Amino acid sequence: MELLKNIAIEKKANIYFDGKVTSRNIFFEDGAKKTLGIMMPGNYEFVAEKKEIMEIISGNLKILLADQTEWQNIESGMSFEVPANSKFKIEILSLTDYCCSYID
Repeated sequence: MELLKNIAIEKKANIYFDGKVTSRNIFFEDGAKKTLGIMMPGNYEFVAEKKEIMEIISGNLKILLADQTEWQNIESGMSFEVPANSKFKIEILSLTDYCCSYID
């Protein structure tokens, strides 16, 4: 089990798509931000303002990045990067637990 140390957690949840995607903001002493969340099965589209690294803790999904034409299969233990200032589509195939890191 990986522990995140010396953090502050925002109590209010980020809720998207009628509660099918939720997360909590986590802030580190050095100013870094991550979110920990859950995504229910479904199809979603997101906009990434900053570069994101999405770690999939558990679950299965498909991702279509803005510059690609083929969907990628992602499962537990894998991660993927989303470029800054881009949109991406995601199809959640099973309940997915994730950690997202935002890179300046």
